[in-house]
Amino acid sequence: MDRTYPCGVCNKIFSKAAYLKTHRSLHTGERPYCCEVCGKTFLERGSLKLHHSVHTGERPYCCDVCNKVFSGKKNLMVHCRRHTEEHSYPCDVCNKTFSDRGYLKIHQRVHTGERPFCCIVCNKTFSQSGSLKKHHQLIHLGERPYRCDVCNKTFGNRTNLKLHQRVHTGERPYPCDVCHKTFRKEAHRKEHQHVHTGERPYPCDVCHKTFRKEANRKEHQRVHTGERPFCCIMCNKTFSQRRSLKKHHQLIHLGERPYRCELCNKTFGHQHSLKLHLRVHTGERPYCCDLCNKKFSSNSGLKIHQRVHTGERPYCCDVCNKTFARLDSLKIHLRDHTGEGPYRCDVCNKIFPNKRSMKLHQIVHTGERPYRCDVCNPYRCDVCNKTFIYNGAMKTHQRVHTG
Repeated sequence: MDRTYPCGVCNKIFSKAAYLKTHRSLHTGERPYCCEVCGKTFLERGSLKLHHSVHTGERPYCCDVCNKVFSGKKNLMVHCRRHTEEHSYPCDVCNKTFSDRGYLKIHQRVHTGERPFCCIVCNKTFSQSGSLKKHHQLIHLGERPYRCDVCNKTFGNRTNLKLHQRVHTGERPYPCDVCHKTFRKEAHRKEHQHVHTGERPYPCDVCHKTFRKEANRKEHQRVHTGERPFCCIMCNKTFSQRRSLKKHHQLIHLGERPYRCELCNKTFGHQHSLKLHLRVHTGERPYCCDLCNKKFSSNSGLKIHQRVHTGERPYCCDVCNKTFARLDSLKIHLRDHTGEGPYRCDVCNKIFPNKRSMKLHQIVHTGERPYRCDVCNPYRCDVCNKTFIYNGAMKTHQRVHTG
């Protein structure tokens, strides 16, 4: 009869005394094998040996299919399942399959929301230990040991450096099967394919709006949460999107507006903004509403307009729960609660939440009386004598005659 070795703490049984000895370290916290280079400790000698490859760069295990190399045999075995399509670990929730039980366990945290790894410095939590380690190295230690030979930009890991170098080499190894457009990252290729399939697999948990990219869904959800994680180091203004912070810094603090309109010399911080502006001169309105055929110069303008038909009002006031179709309308409304007034009367210094309220107020000082009775004293077109209630409506009408 084979001899067995039980653990005195958890009663787990082992076939060899050496296995039991290694297992006991889980209860005692002992990590007897120490790296001579960086001082990191390990439970097993084999783990220390694998770790040494981080310092030596040794990666002795090579994939026969794609020639990718690995420092450990187990990592190679898991990788090879990608080529054989062996995914024997399915998720009970979404049926997605994985080549390794560890990958499945990590994936399931997407559904459970579990984030068991916590940063001891800032208490930020993560679903993977590797993500916590990267966060600590980059944010708190400032470690970026991988440097680009071309532009000297530094990175926290070798993978990001390799991806960055494709900017210089022009390498785009991932082509789309439909339109043959190429991408630097496999993830970008997969997201692009949703353009052809029409699939929008990422739904918002609050309003169920769907998105083609996970990043777009995360950005959208900040509309509901009010989260603004990106902060300007110059003026402490916060933003919900990283690109909004970048635009703010370039335009406000650096004054960069390199794009100039050749017709009116107005300058812009981004080429896309210039392109949209040019439609003011050309009259181009390429976006058309399917319901009322009204046309717009930008896609965002069309989307905002369509809420007139759908009744969608996605922006909600946290104070009184009033909802709005436009974000800027919500911002103006919030000033009623905060008392903030960015518009100030030049005469009496009274402040107002919006420009329209201020202009109406200024009539008190000027004595102007711009509103007339449409019955006894209407606005009249000089050409056809048609009458209007408002001067603005009459001026718009007169364009019919002037062209």
